[in-house]
Amino acid sequence: MSAAIVTTAALWRDGGCGTLARVTPTSHSVTLDDLAATEALGRAVAAALRPGDAVLLDGPLGAGKTTLARALLRAACRDPALEVPSPSYTLVQHYDSPLGPIRHFDLWRLDGPAALEELGWDEAREGIVLVEWPDRLGALRPADALGIALRPAGERRHASLAGWGGRLDTLLALAMRPA
Repeated sequence: MSAAIVTTAALWRDGGCGTLARVTPTSHSVTLDDLAATEALGRAVAAALRPGDAVLLDGPLGAGKTTLARALLRAACRDPALEVPSPSYTLVQHYDSPLGPIRHFDLWRLDGPAALEELGWDEAREGIVLVEWPDRLGALRPADALGIALRPAGERRHASLAGWGGRLDTLLALAMRPA
């Protein structure tokens, strides 16, 4: 894979807290050195959001999906103290943001897409959706979504970002700005 890497740069904090590599025109690989780096990535994604977007967070338990989601939601709602409970038991949480409604889904307890209708999936897609455990979406997985796969690596995490076409370059530019 290293032969495919086009650019690498320090990631968005004094002293650098990670690196971001452009692997293809529509994918990036990120090493997140600590919790602050995971939160910074969430804020950068929030800054690039548009109404109608879907952000899909994949990874094993403890990979940082909820940490990234909390930072994204607090930034998108412009409220750093926003209470952001995990939707593990409620399955979906609703937030009002300046961009419109955001629905945060945790599909861990679902066994497939059939239950999504009861959760208001179609209506939620009119706004922004943030989905943990997107493999449960099946055929309802939005083709134009930003996918973020998180993998723990000791104290660090690796994130693979794919989708959004050229918007990933915008996300990279936002992530590279000093806090």
